[in-house]
Amino acid sequence: MQARAVEPGELAVLTIALPEHRDAVRVRAFDRDAAAFAVDDRRWRALVGIDLDVKPGAYLVTVEAGAGLMATTDLMVARHRFPTRRLTVDEGFVNPPPTLTDRIMQEAALLGTTWQQVTPERLWSAPFVRPVPQPANSQFGTRSVFNGRPRGAHGGADFPSPAGTPIHAPNAGRVVIARDLYFTGNTVVIDHGLGIFSMLAHLSAMDVREGDRVEADAAIGRVGATGRVTGPHLHWAVRVNGARVDPLSVLALLGNEPSGLVRESRRQIAYPSATIIVRASTMMAGITSSTFGDSNSVLDAATSDTSRFCKSRCRRWASASAS
Repeated sequence: MQARAVEPGELAVLTIALPEHRDAVRVRAFDRDAAAFAVDDRRWRALVGIDLDVKPGAYLVTVEAGAGLMATTDLMVARHRFPTRRLTVDEGFVNPPPTLTDRIMQEAALLGTTWQQVTPERLWSAPFVRPVPQPANSQFGTRSVFNGRPRGAHGGADFPSPAGTPIHAPNAGRVVIARDLYFTGNTVVIDHGLGIFSMLAHLSAMDVREGDRVEADAAIGRVGATGRVTGPHLHWAVRVNGARVDPLSVLALLGNEPSGLVRESRRQIAYPSATIIVRASTMMAGITSSTFGDSNSVLDAATSDTSRFCKSRCRRWASASAS
């Protein structure tokens, strides 16, 4: 396994070794399927997103490869305390008028449905890239207070950039949303396949349409200050099978940053290499059961709230997309 940390908001990359070729491998963690794809004839990789709401503790990871091949392991999630940020924005973005309730609800439903979709193919092959050259200045997961009122966690990374700065696709995929949304302004959502999505928000202009296919680093729009903002910046959010994941974690593990690290992060890769060995489940000895982060592991060690008018799902989306 590779991860900066096994904490809420982080990405964990699991390597799975099979005794023989398999056309399909199913990996489950946190009661959801994980994005899994073949690396070569007998090795697979799974991308497990640890959502911001995950509590500390041990969580079961299961791997099934058919014909009696399986493995299990525990993922030990540590506690992480996120700071609080206080922002002043237009009051209409803290307590929207009742006339906007239907719009906000419809947009919340659109995003909620989008995050649950899983395109079975992996639409990218190149490393992930940062969408703008500027560094991020706000910590993912920060608890937000708008106009003195507590709201939800910041579900992305903000990159302060001059208005008009070109924005590039973090990786290849299909544009599934390209429209103006109330809280996030001009918003582009890219489906990278296997349940992985990038949201790029607050754009001044969008250069793509829904249904377009884009390659990694393709121009998709320009930095702006639309939606709930305090100034021009890019808000980049990533969903991995529904889980809110820090985009800087994605860059560190799947990106082209030097040494696999990102300049905004003080975290290094905490668990540099580990492999889940999958064996036949017909024999008890064939089930690998381990704990990530445990030095005695039998793993191969060489290795928002929108307003009082909204219902809960609308509030959760608005909190997650706060920026």
